[in-house]
Amino acid sequence: MRVLVTGHNGYVGSIMVPMLLEAGHEVVGMDTNLYVGSTFGEAPPSPDIVEYNKDIRDIEAADLEGFEAIIHLAGLSNDPLGDLNPDLTYEINHRASVRLAALAKEVGVQRFIFSSSCSNYGAGVEDYLDETSAFNPVTPYGRSKVMVEQDVSKMADDNFSPTFLRSGTAYGMSPRLRFDLVLNNLAAWAYTTGTVLLKSDGTPWRPIVHIQDMSRAFLAVLEAPREKVHNEAFNVGRSTENYQIREIATIVAETIPGSKVEYAANAKDAKKDFNVGADKRDYRVNCDKIAETLPNYQPQWTARKGAQELYEAYKRVDLQPNEYEGPRYRRLKHIKSLMESGQLDDSLRWREPALA
Repeated sequence: MRVLVTGHNGYVGSIMVPMLLEAGHEVVGMDTNLYVGSTFGEAPPSPDIVEYNKDIRDIEAADLEGFEAIIHLAGLSNDPLGDLNPDLTYEINHRASVRLAALAKEVGVQRFIFSSSCSNYGAGVEDYLDETSAFNPVTPYGRSKVMVEQDVSKMADDNFSPTFLRSGTAYGMSPRLRFDLVLNNLAAWAYTTGTVLLKSDGTPWRPIVHIQDMSRAFLAVLEAPREKVHNEAFNVGRSTENYQIREIATIVAETIPGSKVEYAANAKDAKKDFNVGADKRDYRVNCDKIAETLPNYQPQWTARKGAQELYEAYKRVDLQPNEYEGPRYRRLKHIKSLMESGQLDDSLRWREPALA
């Protein structure tokens, strides 16, 4: 199948594209390359694919002709970054995504697989949430994902088939590594300082999913019979991979030699800040639907296995605190740095084109 992947050079895309190629699909990439300077360690060679350096806000119908499917990953990538400028978040994550879907439908693209998020579910729910549960987003990022689902689902018909993949909090190694994700961040603290530092009471729940397993979900949807995935939403991950933040910290401490869990001063009175920024989310999700509907989707990772992978990667490069706390691998800090240096304008467009 000929597939366009937006955001193909990002944290998830750089793992997903090789997987799609290995499965025999023809892949074309489109990315504005905001994170061209964020490659971690000795990155593998980039896949030999056609790629376009283009902002999704600027895509035209002609760019989409000839594709059988679009995997739409591009956007402002997490809740704290979405708070930087909520109007831009809605412009990029919502309006540009809906426009992309409309153009895709116009030129005859048959499948549109949207990277949604369990952030749609928000906060304050004790039960396990499935795909029929009410939305309760608490950030512009989460609200933008909900709005895309609601608008694009209305476009579904006999010729245009959207699917919405609501992934949990991502983790795992990538050439475009991120340290503003809880497991990646806690493992970095453990390796470099010997302390798995919690800045909150650690009670909020998160469903977590390795980026390889996320990619497997997109591949499974792409190859599934249309009637099984048409206009459907799926929670991506495993129901067993829901953890409280303090449980993730304990797993990290048990995996990385010489490390231990510690709470920052007043942490046990705070629920918001768990090392990667203020966050009100607190939810658990049920992932039975994807397992039952798509038996070819076989996730392979657990938090403990992921912590081991991260530990070994950090050892290889002898990770230092200034790297994971600095702007290179943390999305919000990185964008702010590019704006302060004048490389990006206030609309998050390059003043000079970036090179992939």
